[in-house]
Amino acid sequence: MVHVYNCHPFASQHIVPTEQEPGLVCCGGGALFVVSAGGCKIEAYQMQEDQCPLICRFSTMGTVLSIQHSQTGDYLVTIEEKNNATYLRAYTNWRYQAAEKTRVGVRLLGHFLRGSSFRGAPKEQMEIIEIPLFEPPLCMACCAQTGDLLVGCAKSLVVFSLKRQALNEQLAVLDFERVLILHIPGWSPSQVAFCAGYVALQMELEVLVLKLQQLEKRYLCPGDHALLPVDIMAASGLVEDDVKKEPLSPHEPDDFFVFPKHLELLGDDAKDCGISVSLEWTGMETEAKNNMGITYVLYRRFAPDFFQGCSVEETCLHSLQLHPMYTGNQDGTSDTKEPSCIFCFFSLPNAGYMYSLKSTVELISSYQYPEKTHHAVLCDQFLYALTRNALQCFSVRCSAVAARAEDPYIDTTMKACPPFTMEVCGLRIQLFIGLKSLCRDGNHIVLLTAADVESKEETERTARRTIESKEHKALTGIFLAVGIEPSTSPALESFLSRSFLSRKTSVSSKPKEPNESGHGWNLYVINTVSTLQLYREMVEYSKRYGQTSPLSHNCLHLLSEAHLLLRAALLGQETSDKVQLQEAFKESCAHLGDCFSRLDKRDCHLALPYYKMSGLSVTEVIQRNVAMCSSTVSDYGSGFLFFLKHSLYEETMEELSEETANTVLDIFSKAEPGQLPHVVSSLFMMKANPGCVLAHLEQLEASGGPSVTLTLCKAAHALRLGDLQLYQQQMDRHAEMLQVYGFIDEPKLLLHGRGKAVVPTQLAQHLHDTQDGLLVAAVVALHENSKVKLEEADLFFQELCKDSVETQSSPQLLVDFWEALLVASSQEAIIHELLFRLTSVYIDRITRRDCSGIKALKTAEDLINSCSHYGLLFPWVSILTPTHFNIIHDHQEDLQKLQSLLCGPTLDVSSILPLLEQLPDTDNAGLSVHVLCATKLGQHESSIEWLLDRCPQAIIPYANHELQNDKLALWWQKLFPELCERTRVSSGENSILLAALRETLVVVAMELNPLEFLDLLPNDGTAHFFLPHLLECSQKNLLT
Repeated sequence: MVHVYNCHPFASQHIVPTEQEPGLVCCGGGALFVVSAGGCKIEAYQMQEDQCPLICRFSTMGTVLSIQHSQTGDYLVTIEEKNNATYLRAYTNWRYQAAEKTRVGVRLLGHFLRGSSFRGAPKEQMEIIEIPLFEPPLCMACCAQTGDLLVGCAKSLVVFSLKRQALNEQLAVLDFERVLILHIPGWSPSQVAFCAGYVALQMELEVLVLKLQQLEKRYLCPGDHALLPVDIMAASGLVEDDVKKEPLSPHEPDDFFVFPKHLELLGDDAKDCGISVSLEWTGMETEAKNNMGITYVLYRRFAPDFFQGCSVEETCLHSLQLHPMYTGNQDGTSDTKEPSCIFCFFSLPNAGYMYSLKSTVELISSYQYPEKTHHAVLCDQFLYALTRNALQCFSVRCSAVAARAEDPYIDTTMKACPPFTMEVCGLRIQLFIGLKSLCRDGNHIVLLTAADVESKEETERTARRTIESKEHKALTGIFLAVGIEPSTSPALESFLSRSFLSRKTSVSSKPKEPNESGHGWNLYVINTVSTLQLYREMVEYSKRYGQTSPLSHNCLHLLSEAHLLLRAALLGQETSDKVQLQEAFKESCAHLGDCFSRLDKRDCHLALPYYKMSGLSVTEVIQRNVAMCSSTVSDYGSGFLFFLKHSLYEETMEELSEETANTVLDIFSKAEPGQLPHVVSSLFMMKANPGCVLAHLEQLEASGGPSVTLTLCKAAHALRLGDLQLYQQQMDRHAEMLQVYGFIDEPKLLLHGRGKAVVPTQLAQHLHDTQDGLLVAAVVALHENSKVKLEEADLFFQELCKDSVETQSSPQLLVDFWEALLVASSQEAIIHELLFRLTSVYIDRITRRDCSGIKALKTAEDLINSCSHYGLLFPWVSILTPTHFNIIHDHQEDLQKLQSLLCGPTLDVSSILPLLEQLPDTDNAGLSVHVLCATKLGQHESSIEWLLDRCPQAIIPYANHELQNDKLALWWQKLFPELCERTRVSSGENSILLAALRETLVVVAMELNPLEFLDLLPNDGTAHFFLPHLLECSQKNLLT
């Protein structure tokens, strides 16, 4: 049983002025269609106007047994009976009958498609389209999206596609094409539903939902359901009634029924329901035949519960419905838009069930009715259920499902929505007398009432129940008299309940015949109230619960229901009052935020997204909660504290005034004093009184003991007060390494903001001037603990050094940070990025040779000793650029750091080649860098030429270090010929070249045999110069 609130969703009602007693009613497109009790005349009324004026009336070709209206195409479809035969007909362009134009055209289905007289002169007339079928139609449904028609027959379902062609600006012709037959042996549907490719069919106690799909490629498996021609199906026996039935035991009496158990199969499991479905394509587009397939979506089977007030005859399903919901700017009448959600609803007399079919198939809501229902209608905002004497209005969860389908930020810290699992409620039970049928269109509900005297069948049923009840009581009394309690024995209980299951129970006494003259009827059109009006009533209703119990479940439940009403209206794009709905929606979010802010349960975190969605500032939220707590003399709720902490830490709020900031201090001092160091470090608390902040921190320290973070907070606020002595006292209490851990615990002590809005704090500025090493170490620790990104750290140091004397784009403190981070980091991407940045800075400084006078934190030697990415300088590099090299000391450090990176194992030289273009090789500094890069790229021959041209004294150290292993042959292939040639040109007077040549001859003599050595000697060489090396080569060869 659901909880029922006494709200007023119904605004007004008036009676439709029909002349004859209505037999059937339906509505759609702003019109109400009434079939007279005789069944051969249809009257159409305008529901959008007061008193429902008559639009038109027209006769049908037979007695109407069932009628449906399709808003897409604005046509009526009927099942009619004439001369004991059943027909399916569609009535199009029926509005032309309003102009008293009696001309009516009658044609067969497909007549227009095959090229008819319509090609000539268009005729403004109503048309009746005969739709032939192989089997008599039992039920039908129209697709709300496309206007297509689904017809249920005894063994099959037939799909007709709606075709529309505009003949001129005013006149359009509709026709139907039979495109698909679904053969379902053994199933004779009592109701069908059709929407956006979903097909639902219902028997007495079973519901099956299928999805028709256009497939690109379909590989058939034995379990798949393909398109089969009728002859093949007939040959295989699929057309026959082969429904699986469980055989009855021979010992069971034939006056009892054995019902299968309850069964629910969702999604892929639904294919195991045992129901065979085969498709037969009949459309003209033959290429679509092989691309059509079906998917089982949902199967539900019920077993009747006879102890819930329903007899065997009454226990059956009713009100099958597929309800689409469109979101955003989608138009529900357009066949080009897909619904965001599709819901399937069906109902037993005592319970209703609503499933969501798109994405995940799941049960959304179940409804336990207060009394027996015989009809129900689902819409975006409500479920209307009809009993014999009441119209019941229930809440639904359509908007909760649709909101999550439309917005991925739902159920995050950004946005929230009441869960679709929240229990439903009844909003109103409106009493009527003799309710017979119900239909709905827009904001209008149509009710047909008939105050009947009890029929003969109902009287017999009542009498039979009375006799059975007496029989049950008598048998129970007999057992109790002999000391047997029937409830303790399942067998006795089964025995006593058998009389309830028998269908052969008869009533001996004849009931009185009903008085036929006692019938009375009325046809009502009920207007629903606007969403805003009902929302305001529900909010006022919730305030009554809030006055008695602020944490009442009913208060939160009603506010959640009101919120979902507004969501449904906004998702449906009600343009007339959209601005007012949005304002009400924000107000609703604020109310829900207030509710969750007071909660101490697990849902208290929802205060944050609801307050964000409300558009309220943090100051306004604080004022609301302070006022609530002062009026109820209670503590601050967990939800409010969660919102406040998250807003302060997330740094998405406005800067608080001094008064509000001091209020926040008082709140946390009482509720969560341990959070004070983090709270007072927020940028938005900067206007808080520093003296007041220190007093709260002193109180916290006295109660809980000192911590590094707390000490740093006290030092920061002492700095704000200008008390440098107190600042220094606090900073001296802990070693620098411990202070680094304190900054990791609270990064906002050093910087505020995120992304491109990073701002250094006053403490960071002071550390820059006094303890830059601590500052760099702290930011490196923040980066390595994922508290700050590399780009944010860059902005931090650039902002910190923007007023310094440095004219470079990369301040020295930023370079110090990069070097320290390169030592500490283990992330490959970060390492390569830092290597490129440092190389760029070093090359730029060596090229420009500007002197800032700011000393780096680490020298080249420090980096070589502490970082594996910096390598020891090669011996030949030291010859090129010795430590006493004629260069400024700062640039000497930058040059050695660059050379060390090039001597290290990590730097990819190819990535810095564009940077080398700005570094000239006119001096030994540039030459050393270019030779190092060429060597790492494998260009040893050009490096040899460079060194021989510019610094020949470095050639032998270079060769000893670089010409090894696979490069060893370059000693005699490149170096020896070059030395010989250059010595000859210098006439042997260059002592450096001669010494290099002798060293080269020693290596060549050791590596080559005498013949190879002789081949290398120049023809014009001096014998006494080469002879000792030839002798050494020969002796080495004899020894080996």
